[in-house]
Amino acid sequence: MALTPQQLDRHKRHILLKEIGGPGVQKLQNARISIVGAGALGGPCAMYLAAAGVGEIELWDADTVERSNLQRQVQFSEADIGEAKVRCLAARLKAANSDCRVNVQPRRWHIAQKLSGDILIDATDNFETRFALNRAAHASGRILVSGAATRWSGQVSVFASGVAAGKPCYQCFVPEAPPEAEACEDVGVVGPVTGIVASHMALETLKLITGAGQPLIGKISAVDGLSGVTRQIGLPRDPACPVCGTKSDA
Repeated sequence: MALTPQQLDRHKRHILLKEIGGPGVQKLQNARISIVGAGALGGPCAMYLAAAGVGEIELWDADTVERSNLQRQVQFSEADIGEAKVRCLAARLKAANSDCRVNVQPRRWHIAQKLSGDILIDATDNFETRFALNRAAHASGRILVSGAATRWSGQVSVFASGVAAGKPCYQCFVPEAPPEAEACEDVGVVGPVTGIVASHMALETLKLITGAGQPLIGKISAVDGLSGVTRQIGLPRDPACPVCGTKSDA
């Protein structure tokens, strides 16, 4: 389908990029993304994806906006306190791009529930849901974009164990929930770090949709906000992984 004059005007900065161009913009319009978590990571990530022209975004989150969210969840305002996060975020996405179809799920996702996206985005803050999303992505042959942030640090990766043979899944990286896992509400997190991670998650998703560049498949990108250093770490597949290992394939 040809782009309208309004769409050509809106997306001309992407069209000028040889890695995206008109065909890439059309791929974005045809893309379907599921984002689990509408907070400090999922919100800004969704805003960049909607602005870029992603055709359909599914949002899952059971929470309402709290005053303590406003320090880092820049998609919300004081007027949103007490409202459902997914509904407030959906309104922001539609205001930014009326062409974007937003599917709102104001509830907590669990593995028995179907996700409509062709790419899954893990913007959650608990290991139970992260593990479940990883299993869902692997079982359905979809790519999982994952991000996390706490204190002054964050990380982003792309997991394609269900798509590319020999590639690791999230549980190769984190075999089980750490016994003393740190939650942001307990240890704090600096707001701009969540923005960096969310933006990088959106960037990786745009690359996957358009075929531009090299996604972070099999790698972890880790940012240290205090030093300003970002580094990439290779991540091998774990043959003993309960999700994608050789024993689980048998």
